[in-house]
Amino acid sequence: MNEAERLRAENQELRKRLEEALHENAAKESFLNSMSHDLRTPMNAIIGLTALAKKHLDEKKRVSDALDKIETASGHLLNLINDVLDVSRINSGRLKLNEESFSLSDLMHGVMTIIRPQMEQRGHRWHFDAGDVRWESLRGDVQRIRQIYVNIIHNAVKYTPEKGNIDLSISESPLEEGRCALTFVCRDNGVGMSEEFLQRIYEPFERVNSAENARIEGTGLGMSIVKRLTEAMAGEIRIESLLGQGTTVTIQIPLAWEETPLQEETLRDQRILLAEAEDRNRERISQLLRQSGVRHDAVASAAEAMERITEGDMAGDGYSALLLGERLADSASVFDLPQYLHKARPEMRLIWVSSADWSKLEYQAQRSGITAFIPQPVFRKTLMNGLSQALSEGREQSGGFGAIPDLTGRRLLLVDDNMINREIAAEILSATHAAVDMAENGREALESYLKAEAPYAMILMDIQMPVMNGYEATRAIRSSGRQDAERVPIVAMTANTFAEDILQAREAGMNGHLAKPVSVEDLMQLLRTEILEKG
Repeated sequence: MNEAERLRAENQELRKRLEEALHENAAKESFLNSMSHDLRTPMNAIIGLTALAKKHLDEKKRVSDALDKIETASGHLLNLINDVLDVSRINSGRLKLNEESFSLSDLMHGVMTIIRPQMEQRGHRWHFDAGDVRWESLRGDVQRIRQIYVNIIHNAVKYTPEKGNIDLSISESPLEEGRCALTFVCRDNGVGMSEEFLQRIYEPFERVNSAENARIEGTGLGMSIVKRLTEAMAGEIRIESLLGQGTTVTIQIPLAWEETPLQEETLRDQRILLAEAEDRNRERISQLLRQSGVRHDAVASAAEAMERITEGDMAGDGYSALLLGERLADSASVFDLPQYLHKARPEMRLIWVSSADWSKLEYQAQRSGITAFIPQPVFRKTLMNGLSQALSEGREQSGGFGAIPDLTGRRLLLVDDNMINREIAAEILSATHAAVDMAENGREALESYLKAEAPYAMILMDIQMPVMNGYEATRAIRSSGRQDAERVPIVAMTANTFAEDILQAREAGMNGHLAKPVSVEDLMQLLRTEILEKG
């Protein structure tokens, strides 16, 4: 290569780098402009509604309406902040995945609990096909997988007109020894996307620009995050879409599986009655019962159920349990039938199989006599093992304390350097009737723990604090030599919410992790599990 050719090649390389730099700067500027706009929109709503509420403090209805809208706007703002942080962390190469054992049944029930109210609000017809899943206990980053699935379904809900169709499915296929490919499919008949837009769907802040979609809330970060998280787990994403006809998204992620025993032997001597008005749900549960050789009958209404129960009693072949589904054809409330049977047939086990949020309906369900809960979508092992456990134990599976646990006589330690955070958490905890001690940093928490005459039932620990942080305080407590030092439950209650933060909390000796802003339902569930059930 002569001198002229060398200079020409260098100039071409410089031009290429300049174009890339200009494109990158333009992309950053566009990103910041879009982010600034999307952050200001909910923030303006929060500021304006707060001022409006202050102005009309004596008008309860108006203030309540403003607070509801503030809650919606703040939730949107929090989601946006989380998305931006995720993008930043992924782009900087600091994303870490947390591998842990999880139940596929619990994962999908959690996903549907989050997204189902939105589908029902828009009148969507939806169906979940659980398929023939073999491995229900898997290992992987369950929080990231949940984030992916919720994001995909949320998009389907947003871009599918009212009364549209959304079909979901989960399936498995074997890979090498000890691993399987978990395939999730979301299919809708919504607005769809053009071929041109599909080419840039994974770029941050990209959204379909049309008058029809202008009012749809969103940041345009979701699909970018979904793709990068999927690929970080060595998975694949495929999108098929036609403008005006709908979209199909397929996510396939390789995961390790763990064998869990199937407890079905004790059920073969039992007779079960299934009451479910939804045809697909009734057939699905019946199919799983048949696979395990469980004798059962299936009905759609409370009247049919009572007729079968009476006939069984007269023939000396009564039912051991009632499996109650999502709804009954002739009952306004699904709890009407168990409420009657609880008094008329106290020996019969009443079990609810539902996609509902158990934490919100637990108290009402238990008052109706329901003694166990099996989450929808239904998987074979979860159904059989839950049914077997309910029949063999014959007692309440959830602890029987309703949505808010009664912690009368127990003492909690709440550690947070922010006074407002302490006040909010203390107010929430007051509903449990527990005594609550408070500390402003890790050093104070350690001193309170060492001075306490009676052991704490739980320590709720912030992480980023002056003097001594939460990790240091936890290690100091665990190595303090007190009799309960290794047993006292210590739970991180923090804004540090990434996978590596959860792993670091576990390595420091913590028992759990709650993300701020704290979900009341999650906090109450954790208190029940760690104090009442394990304690």
